[in-house]
Amino acid sequence: MSASPQPTALTLHQASRVLEIAFSDGAQFRIPFELMRVYSPSAEVMGHGPGQETLQTGKRQVGIIAIEPVGHYAVQPSFDDGHDSGIFTWEYLYRLGAEQADLWARYEQRLQDAGVHRDAPMPPKAGSACGSH
Repeated sequence: MSASPQPTALTLHQASRVLEIAFSDGAQFRIPFELMRVYSPSAEVMGHGPGQETLQTGKRQVGIIAIEPVGHYAVQPSFDDGHDSGIFTWEYLYRLGAEQADLWARYEQRLQDAGVHRDAPMPPKAGSACGSH
């Protein structure tokens, strides 16, 4: 049995683009869809190892059009920009909520380091050695 907090409520707020999630330890978070999208745990975003991350831009207005359960441990959102390969475990969603301020600061620093604006469109996808994306 997992000692990690389990979700007790999960609500998508489409107008404000926020996922509201409550956990069994009493923690409650409002996680912006944009934060979920730029930190998607998918290989498309995170790569296949350290240093292979793809900086996401132009995601401020991203929506979630569907969210599906994955077993009893995660959900898989489908974003309206076509991204649907990230599986968000309860532990990962808890981390996104709990570390939101730090994650935003790191994202903004990565944007600054890359010399791109948060609302810049994503560059066209180049070929990938991994056939899955």
